[in-house]
Amino acid sequence: MKKTMFALLSFFFVLGCAATQPQLTGTWVEPIPSMPGQVQGIRLEPDGKASSVNMATLLYTQWKTQNGQLILEGKSLGNGQTISFSEVFYIDKLTPEELVLSSEGNTRRYTRQK
Repeated sequence: MKKTMFALLSFFFVLGCAATQPQLTGTWVEPIPSMPGQVQGIRLEPDGKASSVNMATLLYTQWKTQNGQLILEGKSLGNGQTISFSEVFYIDKLTPEELVLSSEGNTRRYTRQK
């Protein structure tokens, strides 16, 4: 009986913690530096698919998380070439409205698009 009660309480504790964790899925955008009022970013689907927002030459195709990192994969188009790539970002901050990623000294601040 005690083992069953402990297992049940542990299950609800884990479930409660998961429910309060902000989700990465959604559309995340940042301002385009030289274009006031315009945004670019990434769309992260629940099934692991990803797509670019307002970036015609950078085509994200999939995403996953691992060890506190966001891994984005896709294809870069340019000068008649298509190059596959994988980008790895540290997830520095994740709230329901803000996502901060960093990689090699660069920080990108996104807001959730509604």
